[in-house]
This record gives sequence, C-alpha cells and structure tokens, in this order.
Amino acid sequence: MEPSLVYEEGSQIQPEPTAIPARPSAGRHLLREILETLVLALFIYVVINTLTGRFYVRGSSMEPSLHNGQYLLVSKISYLFGEPQRGDIVVFVSPNNGKEDYIKRIIGLPGERVEVRDGAVWINGYRLEEPYLKSPTPYSGIWVLGPDEYFVLGDNRANSSDSHTWGPLPRRNIIGKAWLCYWPPQYWGLIPHYSYPSLNVE
Repeated sequence: MEPSLVYEEGSQIQPEPTAIPARPSAGRHLLREILETLVLALFIYVVINTLTGRFYVRGSSMEPSLHNGQYLLVSKISYLFGEPQRGDIVVFVSPNNGKEDYIKRIIGLPGERVEVRDGAVWINGYRLEEPYLKSPTPYSGIWVLGPDEYFVLGDNRANSSDSHTWGPLPRRNIIGKAWLCYWPPQYWGLIPHYSYPSLNVE
C-alpha cells in the first residue's frame, strides 16, 4: 500500500525551478563581434594579397601609358591558366637586380627573333605596329629568345632599362599583369594593354 503524503499546515509542494540559460553580457557580445570582424578582415587581406599586389610607378620609362607616381594593382593569377601575351604590361623582378621590381611591356615571346632597326621592332621579320609609342625606337639590335624567355621594353624607348640593355626576361621573374591604377584620381582606371590579334609571326 502506497504511503500517503502528509502536509504540514500552510505548506505547498513547489515545482523544481527550471534552469534559465544565462544571457551573455553586452560586453562579451561586443567582443565576439569585434573578433569576428577582425578574423574576416584578416582573411580578406590574405586573399587580396595572395591574388594581387600593389606597386608604385617610379620614373618615366612607361610614358605615355603610365606616369611617375601612379599606384597600381597587379594581378598575380593572370598567368596561372595562360601565358603572357604580346602587348601585356607586366611587373617583374629585375634580372640584373633581384631587389627591384620593374614594369614594362611584353614585345617578344618565347622562341621568337626580335630585331630593332629603322626605329621599329621586327618579330621574325614582321614589323610590329606600336600605336602606344610617341617616338621611334632609337637603338638597334637582334635578340633570339629561348623557350621561357620574353623580350620586354618600356614605352618610353629613349629612357628605359629593359631587355635591350640587359637581355631577355625569364618567365619565372614575372610577378603579374598590371591591372588597375587606383591613385592618383586623375589616372584611375584599367591599365592600357595592347592586343595583337592579327600579327602573324609563324
């Protein structure tokens, strides 16, 4: 037989209190949001620096296409799935000074014969049209490129340290393709590359 419950006078059976989860304080919530923001910002920073680089144009070797004092974004992934093309403006580690980065335009591709004469560039015997130049090329010479070599020149041919002085550029030295000028405001915009769809150098 079940025992009966006996109540003292005036007593009541109270249900056990239900535990209520403690709310995080406003300070802890704010700290968590700050940490999440910092982690996201760090992630974005790492991704941007992995895919692009920021470079400062010093000197006049790329006039009139680029100007002294411009700040550029350079795409480091442009050539992951393709090769540099004639007319591309690229940033690279200088072959004759590994501590400096240069910016020039690709003129000759691997395996080609580059000749400069009569104020113009000739690729495998074909004259190269270069509408981005203001004046003729003031020197002459002949260069034969190896399998992984490029011939790069500044657009300001009279004032540029480039392949005509230190020779072909190895493919491994290329950092990336110049993409965008973000400063100063008057030069903001995409970098003026040039394409040669009709050039036949076979």
